[in-house]
Amino acid sequence: MSKANIKQAIQLKLGKKSLYYVTRDVERAAAGLLLGISNYFVITNTSPYSLELKKIYPRNIFCIGDISSKGEAPDTLELLKSEETKKIIKKEDDILVFKNTIQIEKTCKDNDWSLLNPRAALANQVEEKISQIEWLGPLAKYLPEYKIDVCKNIVWDDNKFVLQFNRSHTGSGTILITSKKQLEEIKEKFPDREARVAEYIPGPLFTNNNIVWGNEILAGNISYQITGLQPFTDLPFATIGNDWALPHKILDTDQIKEYKKISTAVGRRLAKQGWKGLFGVDIIMNENDNKLYLLEINARQPASTTYESELQSTVILSETKNLLKQTSRDPSVATLSQDDSLTTYTVHLLALLEIPYEDQRIIPITTGAQIIQRVVSDCHLEQSREIPCTIDKNLQKNSNIIIYNNIKPGSDLFRYQFREGVMKEHNKLLNY
Repeated sequence: MSKANIKQAIQLKLGKKSLYYVTRDVERAAAGLLLGISNYFVITNTSPYSLELKKIYPRNIFCIGDISSKGEAPDTLELLKSEETKKIIKKEDDILVFKNTIQIEKTCKDNDWSLLNPRAALANQVEEKISQIEWLGPLAKYLPEYKIDVCKNIVWDDNKFVLQFNRSHTGSGTILITSKKQLEEIKEKFPDREARVAEYIPGPLFTNNNIVWGNEILAGNISYQITGLQPFTDLPFATIGNDWALPHKILDTDQIKEYKKISTAVGRRLAKQGWKGLFGVDIIMNENDNKLYLLEINARQPASTTYESELQSTVILSETKNLLKQTSRDPSVATLSQDDSLTTYTVHLLALLEIPYEDQRIIPITTGAQIIQRVVSDCHLEQSREIPCTIDKNLQKNSNIIIYNNIKPGSDLFRYQFREGVMKEHNKLLNY
């Protein structure tokens, strides 16, 4: 399906309605702007990046949220509830958000807006660490060895393990227990809180963005998940970026097949319960025996979707240029091999709008990376926007920096994006 056909299909589906992506951070919705759809709009906060994008798409971006007296930008729910938003969105218009919640569903229903995201209740059941076990059913075999119990009953057996509370975000609810003293402190603080205790698996962590499109499951590109590296975060399990080049150096053909087998199985289970669009899976490779284990399911649009889609758009542009060089044909009549290949975000949008699947695939990529500088405990919000010297200077030349108006610990401060991979190996950046 060509870009022109995609625009036509989406605009035909929308008809006289408009589609509004409402988001705290404009970066999450930016990939949709690349499609050039006239009735695709973004409602977001005022930030350096949103104002930069607004210069390019002046009629498609509404910057209505500003930093509050508390120093925080409005979240998605606050943006949806604002009087300014209610003046923009008409009844029965389509709404898309990054992550659905029960409160967002209620707000859309109260205003007669059509929310495209899958049900929040299902997303919660799939993502939360306790309910996820029951939801997985037979697929729980892919998890590391685990048990569920209240904290006061957990016993230290001289082996480190991973403890997860039911809800977590970017690694904040995941704790590596390395001593009896550490465990006793948690037991004393949360004696009756239920937790999932899992075997600690050493090794590299990978993630990919998959789409449920009707009855089809499209398994996306695998990236190495950059986790816990300083100075980008002070949380050992916090996700701080992706590298799409490193998996091709670590995983062999059989492991990639096994990875996609697991992610596709999760997708089929989601599809049976009415899921549409994006979901992500995190899978770890045990460095001792090379076996793969399922660690997380992200029942939403993963944060890496936007930059993955931008990298895929670069692939299309590169193929176009190469084709024209080889054939000396006019761009208007050139036919690309990528005609049936789409960016990850495009597939997500088509799936949510229930536009029929036509044997498309996701554009493969084998390079590119992004690293997020998170707000840490000793972080100065006025710190330099220069990329830390821990990243190779040759990579910095073609990099991009996105600035966020966040102050909450663990939230995004800067996002550094690169056209090449930045990781030399597991837990090691390319030499500076």
